[in-house]
Amino acid sequence: MKNPVVTSWTESTRNLFTPVIVLVITFAATVKLSQSLYRYNLRRRSRARSGTMSSSSSSDNGTGVQARRRSRILSSTLYFDIPNSKVPLIYSSTYDITFLGIEKLHPFDSSKWGRICGFLLVDNVVDKNCIVEPLEASKNDLLVVHSEAYLNCLKKSANVAMIIEVPHVAVFPNCLVQQKVLYPFRNQVGGTILAAKLAKERGWAINVGGGFHHCSGEKGGGFCAYADISLCIHFAFERLNISRVMIIDLDAHQGNGHETDFANDSRVYILDVYNPGIYPFDYEARRYIDQKVEVVSGTTTNEYLRKLDEALEVSVHSFDPELIVYNAGTDILDGDPLGRLKISPDGITNRDEKVFSFARKRNIPIVMLTSGGYMKSSARVIADSITNLSNKCLIDTGKNMTAT
Repeated sequence: MKNPVVTSWTESTRNLFTPVIVLVITFAATVKLSQSLYRYNLRRRSRARSGTMSSSSSSDNGTGVQARRRSRILSSTLYFDIPNSKVPLIYSSTYDITFLGIEKLHPFDSSKWGRICGFLLVDNVVDKNCIVEPLEASKNDLLVVHSEAYLNCLKKSANVAMIIEVPHVAVFPNCLVQQKVLYPFRNQVGGTILAAKLAKERGWAINVGGGFHHCSGEKGGGFCAYADISLCIHFAFERLNISRVMIIDLDAHQGNGHETDFANDSRVYILDVYNPGIYPFDYEARRYIDQKVEVVSGTTTNEYLRKLDEALEVSVHSFDPELIVYNAGTDILDGDPLGRLKISPDGITNRDEKVFSFARKRNIPIVMLTSGGYMKSSARVIADSITNLSNKCLIDTGKNMTAT
């Protein structure tokens, strides 16, 4: 028979011990993040000082960078031939992130991508065997845009923890972080890059993932570790004989990553519709938006769609793209805790239909990326929107091929 006093003491100790463990882990992660951020800022200042001292050789280095970039793109295996039996809907089970439950500490639904495809399969919108599975982006592929220094910084778990905004990740071995977090991201990058090739060949492509628009070549953030949009466009420049690309970024957040990467690049036109009152508050990057449309917190469906119609009409007279990269974040949904807008699910469907119709009428290949969205309902909304695009014959998901 158990001593009730001892039993009571043991249970009380256990109840106290659990929150203490959590507190210790959180404290350790915070300390590692602070130390890492301090070292990172020191390195940035050091690079900035050395950059001003060596500006005389910058033009020579620029030529070398372009040559290395071209060589890496031409040697990449991310572009490969897709049989006609496949449809340009790109997804892999490797997209989804499961990390001992820690992924739930971020509001992003890290199983969203698989759930989208699950809905499409159940609703008989697409056949499982018709979905395209991409390859993982290699280090050589990532170096097309990213610096060696940036990729090396991802070898420290504390840096990854800052980027994905989950402090607890800082205390885990980096080999585990690479496998559970960065490997899924690299597969999504491969999907975004491949999507441009498919769009050029078929007229459209949807990567059920990607859209990491906060990441630039030198800096990650906002759950974005790799600059898939910038990589996609550079590959298109070199491999698809494309010289003009329009980014239509309709995620609730400003796409400061691609804006930084293509600052003053006349080959890329950026239309960004975003809430200026939320992350990332990157005022420098805002200078590089060609067509800026700000939608404040509380903006409703009708007002949003009206502004989008006006913006698309303006862009027709401003730029003549050969490819559209559409960043279709669903964090504009009413109730999304981060986007703070009030767009209905039908509003998302109408928005996507407007963008695809815009591309179809002008015979412009379009790549769609799912980007942000911080509610469980996002997956269902995205699947419903893709279904609508298929029903309106703006995309062909293989139903017609199956029927014949």
